Amino acid sequence: MILIADSGSTKTDWVCIDADNMTPLIEVHTVGLNPFHMSDDEIREVVNHDLLSQLGDVKVTDVFFYGSGVRPEVEKRMIDLLREAFPTAATIEAHSDMLGAARALCGHTWGIACILGTGANSCIFDGKNIVHNTPALGYIIGDEGSGAVLGKHLVHDIYTGVLSQHMRMLFEQETGLHLADIIDKVYRQPQPNRFLASLSEFVYRHLDDDGIRDMVYSTFSDFANLHLSRYGRRELPVSFVGSIAWYYRTQLSLVLQTLGYRVGTILKSPMEGLITYHQNS
Repeated sequence: MILIADSGSTKTDWVCIDADNMTPLIEVHTVGLNPFHMSDDEIREVVNHDLLSQLGDVKVTDVFFYGSGVRPEVEKRMIDLLREAFPTAATIEAHSDMLGAARALCGHTWGIACILGTGANSCIFDGKNIVHNTPALGYIIGDEGSGAVLGKHLVHDIYTGVLSQHMRMLFEQETGLHLADIIDKVYRQPQPNRFLASLSEFVYRHLDDDGIRDMVYSTFSDFANLHLSRYGRRELPVSFVGSIAWYYRTQLSLVLQTLGYRVGTILKSPMEGLITYHQNS
């Protein structure tokens, strides 16, 4: 049995597939496992009590873990923790969510792989490894094209008058938020990036507004001009995974095609692509 994990900071999707026919047999969902922010004991608690209890007597032979926070310096630590849970597994690997996205989107071929969700990231993938990656830098100084940056631009444009007074009224009615609430959530409450990303739902509902639509186009243009252009590989298809890429795929594709890029695959989640990748490995 092969166990594949796609882990974000919020949740982890685990799929156990039959090594003989590569059929998904068991799906398990736990909280996210981010070794950059979590202690060994916290990770053990989730794996031992939430994951193993749901897997039951399944004998796992190979584990492939892809997650946010799995930087090169913590890969061995994550592997060692998984080894404790699966001592008889022949193969245990732990990789970044960026490599997981690249394998899911590009398979074993060259391409540009991108993540557009709460945050944003991108890389050039050669079918085996990431060969070039521009740092995402986070929503304060980077993450162009992400849900958090869409939310940041929305708030800015509403309260500086870039968007109409009517749009400000709709925003406050639909979200129940006012400027004081937003200041509190962004500057005083934990995880402001997730709060800002949640505002992208309002953006999506009002794409028929010219100002909102222009803001979305501008955000995706920034992503292309500040990240994709650095690779200088316009002949490669550009593929995406993540909720923002999925829900805004029409607007995203239009911007990239206008700028001369070739749009490849757009997935909401990488798991289906990861199963296919490991089927062919």
